Amino acid sequence: MSGDARFEDAGESALSLRAETPEDVPVIAALVQDAILPVTDIVWNARARTLAFLINRFRWEDKATAEALGRPYERARALLVVSGVTGVASQGIDRGERDTILSMLDLQFEPGEDGAGRVLITLAGDGAIAAQVECLDIDLRDVTRPYAAPSGKAPEHPQ
Repeated sequence: MSGDARFEDAGESALSLRAETPEDVPVIAALVQDAILPVTDIVWNARARTLAFLINRFRWEDKATAEALGRPYERARALLVVSGVTGVASQGIDRGERDTILSMLDLQFEPGEDGAGRVLITLAGDGAIAAQVECLDIDLRDVTRPYAAPSGKAPEHPQ
């Protein structure tokens, strides 16, 4: 493939991406922006050193096509997995409130020494999750076919 990838290149294919360098992270961050998930769909497996999120992500890569064809916006269930996790901290999240729905706003990588660092997930409502990692290793993979977004609307962010 010559040139940079474009959203349109994805077509109807299931998304499967990996971030291994700091330059890869903004791509995954853009694709998980406005993803929603219940607090119960976050799992940290300390033994496997993974932090996994089962998210309902808005299909930003399909937004222009949906508008051009006059069809509903779509979401897809996806797994966002951070590997090499040595510790997890959160703020503004009550894990005891099992009915809580979270909305992802941003995902960033803060580099540390020797390739280690911190993956920071910013949530709506001043929530955040920070994962200390041995190295940058984030996977995003769609696990269902796209479905019509229940709200029928694209997420908006006031400027």
